[in-house]
Amino acid sequence: MRKRAEKVILGLGCDRGTSEETIRTAIVDALVSVSLTINDVVGVASIDKKSDEVSLLQICKDMRWKCTWYRADELKGVDVPNPSEVVMKYVGTPSVSEAASILKAGGSQEDLMVEKYKYKGHDGKNATVSICLVKE
Repeated sequence: MRKRAEKVILGLGCDRGTSEETIRTAIVDALVSVSLTINDVVGVASIDKKSDEVSLLQICKDMRWKCTWYRADELKGVDVPNPSEVVMKYVGTPSVSEAASILKAGGSQEDLMVEKYKYKGHDGKNATVSICLVKE
């Protein structure tokens, strides 16, 4: 018997110039960790500073995912389980992936299925994925 499909939002963060391979691997690994698939994803969210990130845009285009971009001040107001001083220093908010997924899903940190999955690719770049269940 097939499990009921979930509807989830991916919150994505990455280093500047991260490869598609690194971001895709991070996404798949994060989904698999909670027994989800690409088909469960209904949208993506990130910080507006990443709205020109070529690999991220290409993945969203390939998967036909709409990406919502949030300003740092919008993300800064979201309670998250894993705030980061390093992220705060570089982009002006203590969280990108967790906060963006929570905002887009209309939930709270209790709705995070994956809090903050970090992956370092063969390109030496980091990608971060958070998965939040969509509130219905």
